[in-house]
Amino acid sequence: MSDLKRTFALLLLLCCPLLCMGQSPVNFKTSLRQAGDKLEIVFDATIAPGWHVYAATLPAGGPSPTTFTGEKMQGAETDGPLKAEGKAIDTYEEAFQMNVSYYEGKVAFVQPLKITADTYDVSGYLEYSTCNDMNCLPPTEVPFHFSGKAPVPVVAPKDVQKDAPADADTVAAVQATADTLQAPLAEVSRDELWAPVQDELRALGETKANAGRSLWAIFLEGLLWGFIAVLTPCVWPIIPMTISFFMKRNQNRRKAISEAILYGLSIVVIYVALGLLVTALFGGNALNALATNAWFNIFFFLLLVVFAISFLGAFEITLPSSWTNSVNDKADKTKGVLSIFLMAFTLALVSFSCTGPIIGFLLVQVATSGAWLAPAIGMLGFAIALAIPFALFAMFPNWMKKLPKSGNWMNTIKVVLAFIELAFALKFLSVADMAYGWHLLSRPTFISLWIVLFALLGVYLLGKIRFPLDEDEPRVSIPRFFLALFSLAFAVYMVPGLWGAPLKAISAFTPPMSTQDFNLYENDVRARFDDYDEGMAYARRVGKPVILDFTGAGCVNCREMEMAVWTDPRVKHLLEDEYVLISLSVDERTSLAQPMTVQTEEGTRTLNTVGKKWSYLQSHKFGALVQPFYVLLDTEGHPLAKSYSYDKDVQKYIQFLQEGLRAFRTRNNK
Repeated sequence: MSDLKRTFALLLLLCCPLLCMGQSPVNFKTSLRQAGDKLEIVFDATIAPGWHVYAATLPAGGPSPTTFTGEKMQGAETDGPLKAEGKAIDTYEEAFQMNVSYYEGKVAFVQPLKITADTYDVSGYLEYSTCNDMNCLPPTEVPFHFSGKAPVPVVAPKDVQKDAPADADTVAAVQATADTLQAPLAEVSRDELWAPVQDELRALGETKANAGRSLWAIFLEGLLWGFIAVLTPCVWPIIPMTISFFMKRNQNRRKAISEAILYGLSIVVIYVALGLLVTALFGGNALNALATNAWFNIFFFLLLVVFAISFLGAFEITLPSSWTNSVNDKADKTKGVLSIFLMAFTLALVSFSCTGPIIGFLLVQVATSGAWLAPAIGMLGFAIALAIPFALFAMFPNWMKKLPKSGNWMNTIKVVLAFIELAFALKFLSVADMAYGWHLLSRPTFISLWIVLFALLGVYLLGKIRFPLDEDEPRVSIPRFFLALFSLAFAVYMVPGLWGAPLKAISAFTPPMSTQDFNLYENDVRARFDDYDEGMAYARRVGKPVILDFTGAGCVNCREMEMAVWTDPRVKHLLEDEYVLISLSVDERTSLAQPMTVQTEEGTRTLNTVGKKWSYLQSHKFGALVQPFYVLLDTEGHPLAKSYSYDKDVQKYIQFLQEGLRAFRTRNNK
């Protein structure tokens, strides 16, 4: 009966903690210290009042003791059992019906290591159990990872030949050696670590540190969305009517063609002017800031959701009819180039219900790309695609006879676009969520929503779901079938991502792997530090070069680099074993414990968030603003090679890392 009571009490203690796991009552800090020719891994614990952590040695059948597990022990081995530095409390616990030992307040668990090679690389975890008077928490792991060169043994004067007399000079020399070996590494001032190194980067071959997204890529994206807009029911039916108008207006076919081309050029001017207006309103620097501003991303999220609901047929987004009528009347009353321009403007107004959501989505995408002219270039591509049909059909009017008639297929395109816009809307919500730490959209949650969206899209294309503007179709066309097949296959492709698969095809859009709730994938790379000064101090201790990774929650190119490049085994080895990786998020909204006041070209600035601090470091020290931005540093904060931005060529990235290693070793050997 006593065994039954003991088992019941134990189960009760282990189940209750689920109600109080919001915040751990124990805070651990890991460090590495030298003890002669050995090393000790130290786990310093601060324990909340009312809680206690169990000792490393406990009787069998009681609570879980604190244990040390070395998963990777290259060049080292444990040298004795896990020890505790603190005042142990021995007491009898009724729940376990035995005497146990535990610690309250503070305790340090110490695991001695014997170094067996010139270099070492060790990782693993400390596992501990903690309880209070009411309940216990499940055993929790504290991970560690340390690497470096074997420590040099400290020789003290007493180690000199004991049986032979030592003269004063010998003792002094040995004492000086001991003092030198025991002295800490030379400190590097914070001013030196933060000092600008732009001239040094240029000397290493740096030409442009702010290379953002390719303008050609932005132009092609605009072109793609322009061709999609042509197929919508607000634009497609207008093409033959407009061309017929020009042909009837001018009996001279050559003049009709020239006016139709002028009409197309007017469309280009109107939409490029819209792109320039966006740039003028926000400014070049602000466009890059949009990518990481939470409230702008929330606005874009809501905007895309409204556009998607409109495309699904709930309502129609239209401009006031008075605007269209006014412009149309003026076009009728004027002649020459102005009348053609006003006709193009009328097209822009009339087609807004279809092109507006597409333009809005395109501007959101390109305005947050970091390129100053991105909105104008994106609109140029969009307008050219929109204008091409008018010019071509004016030159070859017989082609109009072969145009497919307007029908339900146009509404299908709108619905497909609605699903796509809903998917991309989640990306903008995710950016705001990560920037402010709301924890609404973890990676599995995000992927789950995408799986549902694209699965529903596939079901819709198969005719199993209908929206208000859809017409009855007796059978599924071949194009719809293949689109449905692709959409459903894409949904299935994303399923392994729920358990941590990298999903490289969509890595630019998903939240980072650090938000993964349950991860079976072991090849991802995570930064050891997210603080510049702490990471540099650690690099000096272990004698390794540093790679600074300037990233951000809203940086799609950062996610692509992490999934497409960092997961390569060769890159992973270099980042984890040869460098100290420090990731600095420029859009993190966590408030600084103490705001920083800095001097910039614009005057005095106060930095009150972590993201602003790292953004200032990037611009002040390296003269760069774009993310991702990678720079290799020695332990004093000086660059080892020119910087690296967005380029998914794995071999180039490996060469970049190896070049930095060679430079670091050369400097250390001087």
